[in-house]
Amino acid sequence: MTAFILVSGMFTGPHVWEDTAVQLAPAGAEVHAVALTGLGEPRPTATDGIDLETHIADVLAVIDSVGAAGSREIVLVGHDYGIHPALGAADRRAEHIDRIVYLDSGMPQDGVPALAAVPDQSLRQELAECADADSAHRELPSPARDGWQRWGSTAGIPDAALDRLTALAAPQPLRTLLQPLQLTGAAASLPITGVLCNGNGASIELIQMRVGFGDPALQALTDPRVTFFELPTGHWPMLSLPAELAEVLLRAAAGEGHRLVAAGSTEPPAHLRPFLLEVPELPRERTGNVDLYLPPDTEGPRPAVVFVHGGPVPAEARPTPRDWPALMGYARYAAGQGVVGVTLDHRLHDLIDYKRAAADVAAAVELVRADPRVDGDRVVLWFLSGGGLIAADWLRQPPAWLRCLAASYPILAPLPNWGLLDSRFHPVDAVAGAGALPVVVTRVGRELPEIAATVAEFLAASRKCGANVEVVDVPNGRHSFETVDPTEESREAVHRAMRSVMAHLTP
Repeated sequence: MTAFILVSGMFTGPHVWEDTAVQLAPAGAEVHAVALTGLGEPRPTATDGIDLETHIADVLAVIDSVGAAGSREIVLVGHDYGIHPALGAADRRAEHIDRIVYLDSGMPQDGVPALAAVPDQSLRQELAECADADSAHRELPSPARDGWQRWGSTAGIPDAALDRLTALAAPQPLRTLLQPLQLTGAAASLPITGVLCNGNGASIELIQMRVGFGDPALQALTDPRVTFFELPTGHWPMLSLPAELAEVLLRAAAGEGHRLVAAGSTEPPAHLRPFLLEVPELPRERTGNVDLYLPPDTEGPRPAVVFVHGGPVPAEARPTPRDWPALMGYARYAAGQGVVGVTLDHRLHDLIDYKRAAADVAAAVELVRADPRVDGDRVVLWFLSGGGLIAADWLRQPPAWLRCLAASYPILAPLPNWGLLDSRFHPVDAVAGAGALPVVVTRVGRELPEIAATVAEFLAASRKCGANVEVVDVPNGRHSFETVDPTEESREAVHRAMRSVMAHLTP
């Protein structure tokens, strides 16, 4: 028999698991939903002394109770904040736990408080500033009905369930977020399963992409004892897809699921495969973090196309993006058309780095425009993937010298779990200021659902404000299609996009 111990996230209690428990029962599973002190019933009149250790003790009590009742497989499930007390308890009872399930949650680290996993970056900063003796006795108010989106996507939650979630929500004791998690490493060898919610911006393909980048923090996830599942819903699958979640939990307990491929273990990762076009092997000039590919005939100042890579890309990744085949291929292709192709490395190493990455792009553009071989009044910015959010700065107030803005398989609105909902990096909002600026979007038909939703939202906003947007479709293309889908359809899409960009650089 399998016993599932379910630990809910911020503001919530055992009630969120009720529908999932009903679905697990026919399979003969035991279900134990943990009531975290201050969040479940009954609620204490004072929460001053409640911290992360209090919640770890709550989970330990259930583990000990289940273990004392007889021999059975224990699967410990932590949702959202709940993974912190769950992992803390597993670290102290590792011998009793058979698997840990991370349900749309982060990856807690030793010595790091749960505050680091709060998705809203502005709120995280606000709470960090409150991390003093007085604030430790305070609570974080539970969200109003329209405020849950700040904590994760509510996609798929029925109205009645969202009403109930709001009515039963409890304030979160701040000390549970501020106290660092202390781990000995005892649970590090336990099998784990990640359940990712696509509607909240998470997917297996995105994680595999970051593994391919060489992100050292994710290499442990390629262990064969680690499996993954996806659910096409928002951050609260126990409310939106309880039956599907129950099935996934049962399969996780059986050791099923997708396994990631370690970087370099088979074929090269997508970003290091050859560019799909044969382009001239033009040399480059390197200045700092900027590379220039000059056309063979450089008489007179030439227009420039600046290619901005995506991310986040780990700081340790080698080669760096400007040495990736696709970026070099695009820049050489542009140079072969008689303009200056430009690539650069910017410092988008984490989701909190968008401001400094945007500053790197702005500085690179000024460096390029100041070059005497470049016509500073005729420049195109071409963004790829996660670099698309940086385009918001240039859409909001396009300078006169920006003749076109291009974007390939871009992310055009922050994903729900990125914590950037209220930031300046929101092209969907910024496009209203684009005016007559030509925008060329290359859209792939087999895009990751969470990214495709941002492109659809951007195009809807563009139509509403009358922006000058052209779409180049690659119906069978995937994200990074220039290296993963070297088909005639893909090649023609690259040619079409480049022809459109070049047309806007014609005097």
